This record gives sequence, structure tokens and C-alpha cells, in this order.
Amino acid sequence: MKEQLLAIKEKALDSIENCTDIKECDAIRITFLGKKGQLTAILKQMGRLSAEERPVIGQMANEIRTEIEKTLVEKQGRLKLVQIEKKLEEEAVDVTVSLKEHKLGKAHPLTQTINEISAIFAGMGYTVVDGPEIDTVARVFDLLNAEENHPSRDPSDTFYIDDNTLLRTQTSSVQIRVMQEQKPPIAIISPGRVYRRDEVDATHSPIFHQCEGLVVDKGLTFGDLKGTLIYFAKQYYGEDMELRFRPHHFPFTEPSCEIDCQCFKCHGKGCPTCKGEGWIEILGAGMVHPNVLRNCGIDPEIYSGFAFGMGIERLTMFKHEIEDMRLLYENNLRFLSQF
Repeated sequence: MKEQLLAIKEKALDSIENCTDIKECDAIRITFLGKKGQLTAILKQMGRLSAEERPVIGQMANEIRTEIEKTLVEKQGRLKLVQIEKKLEEEAVDVTVSLKEHKLGKAHPLTQTINEISAIFAGMGYTVVDGPEIDTVARVFDLLNAEENHPSRDPSDTFYIDDNTLLRTQTSSVQIRVMQEQKPPIAIISPGRVYRRDEVDATHSPIFHQCEGLVVDKGLTFGDLKGTLIYFAKQYYGEDMELRFRPHHFPFTEPSCEIDCQCFKCHGKGCPTCKGEGWIEILGAGMVHPNVLRNCGIDPEIYSGFAFGMGIERLTMFKHEIEDMRLLYENNLRFLSQF
């Protein structure tokens, strides 16, 4: 076994001496010192040795390991210096050249809204989850308890790629993915782009952004949903913001509701912005339908949940009093620089 250890040492040191790349050093470490490395394989055979031989061979193996590790560290240090010197040479800057002033950009208003929403919910313990914009009919409709004749399934409303694949119409498909892959408790939001066959006008676009939220745990009630959304609205719009909850129907929640916020301009008195109602719809929500939980392998007799969805453009427009959604997409710097 001594001969084998000496042979491994010689081979390892020779490999280190001849390597020219830091990644190659890592490969050498794995080859000789990793869990399935050559030195480890030899040490696994020590059980065959006599009691007198074990301490001798063990000490010898430790010394060889130490020498190989030390040599690797030294070699990596030399290679890093070579890399730095090469990079400095390649990226040399002529300090005598005058530089033009570069104006720094900033996040788009929609990105600002997504970041602010994410920060508020992260403060409540939510995780921000992303998902594919192309998904299956099952995740976008079937598992969400949407009826076969639901209007959103119609090709006139939805971009189908084939019979089983489409551009997602809402980020609820991400909620389905999470419930299929993760056991409760669950607390997530999923902001992102969604697609519908809408004509472009002041309040519609075939491509827009949504942020949906989902919480699943034991003992959740509609009161938890209301408290969460009231807290969010006050954090996002200000402490004086008032919300109104109205009964509604969504196939994936029961009971369901739509939530209005008090008009920013007239504060409930009625004006052209809110069409005289004093309130503006901002999102939909409800308790997760038992069928949806069941479809994702979650027992509705044990767990309950609530979900909500909000339009990023709508929140942004209301907060900044923007009257035409198209302004957010035209990349006019005179407009965007205001935010």
C-alpha cells in the first residue's frame, strides 16, 4: 500500500505542476482527494491492514494529502496572478483619453412597481417565485377548476401554440407548479408577463404584467386574506388608503371577491377618473377552491388557502395618475424620466 500511496503522490504532484488552468486544479483535487478520488479509495482498504500497519499507513496518507493540498493552493495562487496580469494587460485604460458623460438610467415604472410589491410581501414572509410564460392548458385552466366553456379558454381570448400549450393568461400557473412541487405551508407571490388577445387601447394590451399571491396552511380564513390585502394597500398607497370588498365569482376561489380602492383624485366623492363611483377596482381574490387544492395533491380537509391577483399596470397607473397604459410601453424618455 505504501507503493500505491507514493505512486498517487507522484502522479498528483506531476499533474499539478503541468496544469495551466484553475478549473484544471479543481479537477485534480477531485481526482485525487475527492470522495471517489484515488487517495480516498486507498484509505478505504485500510481495514485489510494489521493493527501495526494502520497507524503508519494512516500517517503517511495524511502527509501525502496535506502535501497535495498545499501544492494545489500554491499552484492556484500562481495561476490567479497570471490571470490578473493578463486581464490588466487586456483591459489597460488610457487615462489621458477624455471621457464623455454617461447618464445613468433607472428602473422602468413597471419594474419599480414589481420591486416595491415584492419588497412588501417579502417583509410578510412571502417568497417571490418565477415560472415559464409558455405553459400547459392543464396548469393554466384545468387544474385551476376552470370550466370547459369558460370564456378565457376561447381562442379569441387566448394565444394557443397547440391544443395543449399556450401563452399563460395569468401567473396562476406558477401557483399550480408550487403546490405540485411543495408541501404546505406555502406563501408566495408570482409577478410576471401574461398574454391575452386584447386590442391595444388606453387600458388594454395583449402583453401586460400581473402579480398573483398564494398562501396555503392550516386554519386560514377569509379574515387572513382581508388583513393581508389591507396591510399591502396601506404599505403601497399610504396609511389613509381604504379598501372595499365585493362578492364575485372566480372558478379557482370560493368564496371570491373583487377589491376596490378609494379613488386617489376624489377620495370617494366621485370624479371622471373613477367614473363617478368614488372607487376603483384593483384586484381579485378569494379562498382557494377545494378542487384546486385537491388537484394539486393537497387535502382540503386539512389545509385551506387564499389567493389574489393584481395587474401591475393598473397599480402603476393609479399610483402615478397615468391615464393611458400605452405610455408605459412607448419608451419615451421624457415620460419615463418622471418616475
